[in-house]
Amino acid sequence: MIKDIKVMVVGDMSVGKTCLLISYTTNSFPGEYVPTVFDNYNANAIVNNTPINLGLWDTAGSEEYNSFRPLSYPGTDVFIVCFSLISTSSFQNVHQKWYPEITQNVDPVPPIILVGTKLDLRGKKGHGGEEVTLEMGEKMREAIGAHKYCECSALSQDGLTTVFEEAGRVVLFPPSKEELAAKDKSKTKGDKDPKNCIIQ
Repeated sequence: MIKDIKVMVVGDMSVGKTCLLISYTTNSFPGEYVPTVFDNYNANAIVNNTPINLGLWDTAGSEEYNSFRPLSYPGTDVFIVCFSLISTSSFQNVHQKWYPEITQNVDPVPPIILVGTKLDLRGKKGHGGEEVTLEMGEKMREAIGAHKYCECSALSQDGLTTVFEEAGRVVLFPPSKEELAAKDKSKTKGDKDPKNCIIQ
């Protein structure tokens, strides 16, 4: 029997949420940028020999949808919180905007997969932004208590499948109470010292 999993994808505008979903579900990269209001995609996958159907919810990151976006959150099994690896402002907003929005609107809070997008651009000149390192991403994961931190490229598809496999896996095999307690402890530590994960 196929298990249905609701996956909510959030993050700032232009971090590549829609490209991430289109590349994964159609195996192609969109040619032009079209801002999302709300959209849905579906994908079948097999995780640990278990067939799953991922209901992928693409949300608008712009502030004008701040009051509407959380209306789609009920029933979410796992959140994918995205930021761009070449945008420190989108990275900071994980802690300042997206994590608070999730915790204020969903109780209990579902598992979170933290995802750095545009991996193919990190280390290249000309993108005009400050870069986020792997270490910074891992520290942010600890600060918000995310289940996993992944980096990927929708263009090259490097790391792309892993993102959605991890999203399915954490729902199929939830962390133990001991693991959750350890994450709460690390999250509290991160909240006390945000400089560990956020560029001030």
